[in-house]
Amino acid sequence: MERHINLWRAVDHEGEILESFVSKRRDRKAALVFLKKLMKRYGRPHKIVTDRLRSYRAATKTIGNAEAQEVGRRKNNRSENPISHSDEESRRC
Repeated sequence: MERHINLWRAVDHEGEILESFVSKRRDRKAALVFLKKLMKRYGRPHKIVTDRLRSYRAATKTIGNAEAQEVGRRKNNRSENPISHSDEESRRC
């Protein structure tokens, strides 16, 4: 049996990773846990850029921040890019 884990990442406008979260599911409950964790640490966001996963929409409606969600082609590329390493680390390999 294959087990899947899901990585949720929050990235700021400069590409810095703010928070990471691992869950077994990608449902509204997991999205709520992640968004509440972020909001507790960083406050209410002005804008949330996500993919078209329906659980994000359901979670933002639940927390009352649905108007801040933006969904669009290539808008969330910054969060989906793999973690980049510095030039010094890549030269060591």
